[in-house]
Amino acid sequence: MGSSNRVAFLFSNHETHHGMKHTLKGEAETRRVWLDGKELTPEESQTYRNHSPDGFSWGYGGSGPAQLALAVMLEINGAAFGYQEFKWKELATLKMDGDFETTFEL
Repeated sequence: MGSSNRVAFLFSNHETHHGMKHTLKGEAETRRVWLDGKELTPEESQTYRNHSPDGFSWGYGGSGPAQLALAVMLEINGAAFGYQEFKWKELATLKMDGDFETTFEL
């Protein structure tokens, strides 16, 4: 099964949460992240595209925030559409070395 087919299979039964407000929390020391209370892990989004083998980060426009943005979009929409824009709008502006909690609407 090709990479894009595998991803379509992985996310085809995904419940969408489009048009809702969401809360994203991150813990700087561990780089753990929760979306609406559910912990996100990099591994699932890395099957789609491995931007960052080291996992999630935030506060700049690089690979760690791209991995996190991808994970968020896959969780909310079941698709990667718009994840780079989300990275720049919501994640690159956060404090790099700090915990965060932010609310956003898609």
